[in-house]
Amino acid sequence: MRAGHGLLLAAASAVGIAAPASAQRDFSAVEIATTELGGGVYMLVGAGGNLGLSVGEDGAFLIDDQFAPLTDKITAAVAAVSDKPIEFVVNTHWHYDHTGGNENLGKAGAHIVAHDNVRARLKAGLDRGDGNVTPPSPDVALPVITFAHSLTFHWNGQTVQAVHPGATTKNHHAHTDGDAFVYFKEANVIHMGDVFFNGGFPFIDLASGGGLDGYIAAQEFALTLTNADTKIIPGHGPLAARSDLEASVAMLKEVRSRIAALIADGKTAEEIAAAKPLADLDAAWGQGFINAERMTGFAVASLMAAAHDH
Repeated sequence: MRAGHGLLLAAASAVGIAAPASAQRDFSAVEIATTELGGGVYMLVGAGGNLGLSVGEDGAFLIDDQFAPLTDKITAAVAAVSDKPIEFVVNTHWHYDHTGGNENLGKAGAHIVAHDNVRARLKAGLDRGDGNVTPPSPDVALPVITFAHSLTFHWNGQTVQAVHPGATTKNHHAHTDGDAFVYFKEANVIHMGDVFFNGGFPFIDLASGGGLDGYIAAQEFALTLTNADTKIIPGHGPLAARSDLEASVAMLKEVRSRIAALIADGKTAEEIAAAKPLADLDAAWGQGFINAERMTGFAVASLMAAAHDH
């Protein structure tokens, strides 16, 4: 158990996800790229998690806000396609590369919206025990509207559903315990947050309530919301189609099958790591945040923790 958790901590530390390192990072060269998806919906890419945006007569509706030093660049990108202020910001989860702009946008008057657990985790902060510490967020950065299961906005001519995948899958442990999908029904666009790393192994944050089985279940739930024409905004990676999400589900099921078999054979976390059970998947899936070695650590820690809980 502890060995598996140690592998997870090492992997999380290696990628630096959720670490508030923006004070040391130079964002001066970052540019915000905007892609129009139809129906007044856009995908914005800068540094950190991909952003979603809806514009129209009601005002700008932003999904995630990356890092605090990028707020001016993000608001400029919004202003390039809308003359309205940012009225709502929906956080897909609590990680710093998705919520770092909350304080700035909250001060500017935006209403921040997220799952109940996002507010709780932002308010508490997290010390991962490896030098990776996220301090508690100030009150102005906290969501002022939270939900347990789902929330529907009728905004800019769209029916916009913010949905916690665990409410349907009965497994709240996906990327974190506070994930949200944001689905624009008429535009047929869904932002999946970090429950989808397009083209790569995912980061599964066990310390924030994440888990492999819930991650797979959440992706399968997302498939029920999509069709061949749906545009999918992943938390990281390029704009995706349903076929990309299907490939991710198949890959994760293969990962689970291999790791579960080794655990069932009585292998320890160290023995599983040494066996390199995902090495052949690395070329296709391990070139982003997470390589095969780190994905092995996530899977081992998650499945061992789940077995221990039962």
